[in-house]
Amino acid sequence: MIRRVRVAAAGEEHRLDQLSAPLDLGALTAGASGPWEVELGFGRGTWLVGRAEAGGGRFLGVELAATYYKILRRKAFSRRLTNLVAIRGEAQYVLDAVLPREFARAVHVYFPDPWPKARHHKRRFLDSLSLDLVLRLLEPGGRLLFATDHLEFGEETLAGLSGHPALDLRRVDGPWPGGPRTNYERKYEREGRPILRLEAVRVREEPVFHPAGEREVVAGWV
Repeated sequence: MIRRVRVAAAGEEHRLDQLSAPLDLGALTAGASGPWEVELGFGRGTWLVGRAEAGGGRFLGVELAATYYKILRRKAFSRRLTNLVAIRGEAQYVLDAVLPREFARAVHVYFPDPWPKARHHKRRFLDSLSLDLVLRLLEPGGRLLFATDHLEFGEETLAGLSGHPALDLRRVDGPWPGGPRTNYERKYEREGRPILRLEAVRVREEPVFHPAGEREVVAGWV
């Protein structure tokens, strides 16, 4: 699995076995500064590249699809973005074994695959176990932002986030400040499709697991 992880930063690409784990993100973004924001499943990378070009922080994206990873890598290298790190790998593995703990000011999850068939629901992202992996990235006071056009999946995610004792959750009414954050969102807004948006703030400093997944946890916070 390690051989499948690729890391692109500051005009260079590495395999994970060429780097330490957890990643030394400061070394990968030498010369850049500011708080970190993470996007899980960045697709074509439109929002992530735009944020990195605007500056004001450092940005990291995780994507499994090789095609999308290569698109973002090409954009980042051509624009000489030193404040952007792209990782190709399976998200839960990257969250558990590759990324450091509590380094991010914000984590963004936009329009993940809803796996609509009942027999595939176990593959959905942000269940009780994957949610704890995501929250380990956030510093105390950090924010998790989520959006989906699949309302049943969105309500399920809302219920799961509501049940986490470390989070203060609110449903976002209307569009995000600054407009759509993905190509999907822009398209769905034009079509008038309903979109469920959520924002959750980590309000507990000490690590805490989601009660629904605590008995199944394999990897802890440390």
